[in-house]
Amino acid sequence: MFTLLAALPILTVLLLMLAASWSAARTGTVVAAGTMALAVAAFGFGNGTDRFGIPAGIAGILAEAGFVALTVIAIIGPALGIHHLQQRTGATDRLRAGLARLTPDPRVSGLLIAWFFTLFLEGAAGFGTPVALAAPFLVAAGFRPVAAVTAAMVGHAAAVSFGAVGTPVMAQVSLTELSGPELAWATAPYHLVLGILLALMVAFIIGRAADAGRPPWGWAAAAALLFFVPYGLIARFVGPELPSLGGALIGMAAFTALVAVVRRVRHGSPTAPDAEPDPPMGLLRAGAPYLALVALVLVTRLIPPVRTALYDVEWQWRLFSEFTGELRPLYHPALLLTAAFIIGAVAQRATLPQTRDAFTVATRQLGVVLIALVGMVAIAFTMSRSGMTGRLAESAAATGAWWPLLAPSVGALGTFVTGSATASNVLFTEFQESTAQAAGLPVAPLLGAQGFGAAVGNIICPHNIVAAAATVGLSGREGNVLRLTLPVAAAYTALGGALALWFVG
Repeated sequence: MFTLLAALPILTVLLLMLAASWSAARTGTVVAAGTMALAVAAFGFGNGTDRFGIPAGIAGILAEAGFVALTVIAIIGPALGIHHLQQRTGATDRLRAGLARLTPDPRVSGLLIAWFFTLFLEGAAGFGTPVALAAPFLVAAGFRPVAAVTAAMVGHAAAVSFGAVGTPVMAQVSLTELSGPELAWATAPYHLVLGILLALMVAFIIGRAADAGRPPWGWAAAAALLFFVPYGLIARFVGPELPSLGGALIGMAAFTALVAVVRRVRHGSPTAPDAEPDPPMGLLRAGAPYLALVALVLVTRLIPPVRTALYDVEWQWRLFSEFTGELRPLYHPALLLTAAFIIGAVAQRATLPQTRDAFTVATRQLGVVLIALVGMVAIAFTMSRSGMTGRLAESAAATGAWWPLLAPSVGALGTFVTGSATASNVLFTEFQESTAQAAGLPVAPLLGAQGFGAAVGNIICPHNIVAAAATVGLSGREGNVLRLTLPVAAAYTALGGALALWFVG
């Protein structure tokens, strides 16, 4: 009975967004209120079992939810600003022409953006940056908004396990006796075996959206191979910090070279008469915001003294001695995106009205997004603090020897309710370890399944979808995206469970 009650908020979110087509803002507001009432009435939240009372508990959750929502908004805002700036300066047209010179096939261009670009940004920065930049980029390249968001969300998933320079795995290292390299190699094989399915799904979405015939299956297979080979080697022999980042950089370079060679063989020189003439703006200037972001990410993430100096600056707050929040302002992607916006405006010689309009339009889009984010995060925090999330995980663990089948689902559940693979790993790593030991199962494969599932949950996390949809003008229609990503996540997680069962057998 309590398990069903614990699942009620999640089921209600899915029902309202998928069946009733409610917006995320409306769904989040209603379900958050209902979840808080359920937590108090059925799970004892705030009424004697905790050190705070009910009013303080509700206020604390809202404070935490508001804080997290603002940190996400801080990413969406400048990402939207870059998108609108690109449109106003003509940089979008220049980049589209540049992609056409590389390949006349929009599906191949779409793979470069939805696969390699998102994988790189996830491996380097994480925290919602990949979809916030890639989705509007895809729309600018001619893809429909729902397809753009869906392709970007599916495309970056394999990198999430080692996102933000290995942060999710490093969280697990702090909770277990396994080393970073051991956990990296426990997690990577799941994606190495199954990851091609994500690439093929991206190809399917792009192929349909581009109205350009069948999906580019061959190119997708090549993209998967070129990413996962270095990804796997780095995970096996280096550790958890660089599989996603290194795999994306090496794979993107190799894929671009392959595309150029194929184009030359099939169509002759890239400057053939059928290529579109260059717009006035140079390609480097047109791509200035993205190039600046890549440079800033590499400097701040891969140069140890710089990374340490930025990471060590931390802001913290505490309410009622129980509710907290922390932010590393100099390490947060919002600062990098804001700097990229400013550098782009200067490099493209944007006028003051163009820059002001891009900033103003982006800011106006954030109101309803903030409401949706606060609601969705409040649901997650209420479930976690009241014990609902733990109750669901414990019920799954009752399967005993069949536990590996469900182990990735627990990781996905953690990300679904928290919006963070790192948070999911913090929440459930010790649980996965103790469950494995109680069932007499090897620990490492199940901790790998946790990291794998936490990455998959990113595809369907409501407040990730809210943030992604906002960047392409889909606020209020987030359910359209969830309808497409949910089956992908469910299938990928189930296959991961079957693989976990095989690994422990």
